[in-house]
Amino acid sequence: MNPLLSIQDQANRRTFLQSSAHGLGLAALASLLPQSATSADRQPSFMRGAPKAKRIIYLFQSGAPSQMDLFDPKPGITGRRGEDLPDSIRMGQRITTMTSGQKTLPVAPSIFNFKRHGKSGAWLSELLPFTSQIADEICLIRTMHTEAINHDPAITFFQTGSQLAGRPSIGSWVSYGLGSENADLPAYVVLTSRGTGRPNDQPLYDRLWGSGFLPTQHQGVKFRNTGDPVLYLSNPPGVDRNLRRDMLDDLAALNGKQHAAVGDPEIQTRIAQYEMAFRMQASVPELTDISNEPQSVLDLYGPEVKTKGTYAANCLLARRLAERDVRFIQLFHQGWDHHGGLPAALKGQCRDTDQPTAGLLLDLKQRGLLDDTLIVWGGEFGRTIYSQGKLTETNYGRDHHPRCFTMWLAGAGIKPGMTYGATDDYCYNIVENPVHVHDLNATIMHLMGIDHKRLTYKFQGRQFRLTDVHGELIHAVLA
Repeated sequence: MNPLLSIQDQANRRTFLQSSAHGLGLAALASLLPQSATSADRQPSFMRGAPKAKRIIYLFQSGAPSQMDLFDPKPGITGRRGEDLPDSIRMGQRITTMTSGQKTLPVAPSIFNFKRHGKSGAWLSELLPFTSQIADEICLIRTMHTEAINHDPAITFFQTGSQLAGRPSIGSWVSYGLGSENADLPAYVVLTSRGTGRPNDQPLYDRLWGSGFLPTQHQGVKFRNTGDPVLYLSNPPGVDRNLRRDMLDDLAALNGKQHAAVGDPEIQTRIAQYEMAFRMQASVPELTDISNEPQSVLDLYGPEVKTKGTYAANCLLARRLAERDVRFIQLFHQGWDHHGGLPAALKGQCRDTDQPTAGLLLDLKQRGLLDDTLIVWGGEFGRTIYSQGKLTETNYGRDHHPRCFTMWLAGAGIKPGMTYGATDDYCYNIVENPVHVHDLNATIMHLMGIDHKRLTYKFQGRQFRLTDVHGELIHAVLA
């Protein structure tokens, strides 16, 4: 056979197989679209029924808030300041190299006062006066735990279900499974802010909201804190909207021909994302314009609400995204990593976040959006009861602690005014109702109407899911 004809024949067969495979893949993807996008009488196999939540606002506190200074008081150790952590409490558990070389691990009781709040009687720190006002709306989970002991793998674990980078983020899984209810905005939007407690805290990486091996249209779209919220949102001089439309039509035609030739699904993603970008040129400026917000609403979020890039401004933007039916909204607030100088730094972080967080919940509630919006608040692990470095009457630091820490949930499908789980007298070990990261993610997916065991994606020969082979629902916190 002519070698040139043989090469051409192989190329034609390869193109056919690629096109067929991707055609089948697109058909499979169509079966995973929301019910409204398919037939009215069919439901994707991974859906477990009517969802409680239509959207999620995930308030991720990067750096790990100190649970015993905010949510989990331990008055029984007040008289044990400076004593070495008992071996019976530590039980040989690993600690980080930042404190493993200390001669002692001196117990550092919190210097902050706690009180009960609301009809639920939830214990909350004096540093959270605004959160205290919504105590009956939130569900505190005091017994979160994780295997990760350092920041990057711990945050990666929360976001993707794996300590190793490369898996899809939780927002990408939700986007992949449920799609978007707003054609003019992404299904998954990310906002970031720097805390005053420790401005130069642990870095954040774009892969934390990446799509991993899922189609890239499902990755989070990060809104910037300076300039246009999204790069190239504004047309350059000399290019108007009609000209941009003509350019995209021609580009789509070229990309369509390329897809017909090689069958690469990423080409279709590229076409879809160009179209989304075009629509966002109109939708995003309207979204970010808060000039028509009443002063009474702005006052809910606190004095920094008009300062672009602050946590307060991002909380208001989260509400505006929620009322436009963006599926997954995630705020990352840095500055919670307090290895030293914790009392002063923690006050700064709470000033950043306390009022805006409570204001967001109240704003959603007054608009009727809290009933179908799930709010998640927390960081990647907790802090140790012992001091890292020198301990004084007014100052201490705390190391990383994955054994137990506190998060809270509120809104759609969550039992309000509840405190779940208990830790020991040193806030070091869980004594009742442990909740793993996979359990939390399984419960979040459940509230979105998704069976976490069934929403999978085949990659490198195996079916992957957000919770890997783990995860149990936290039934007790469900309304």
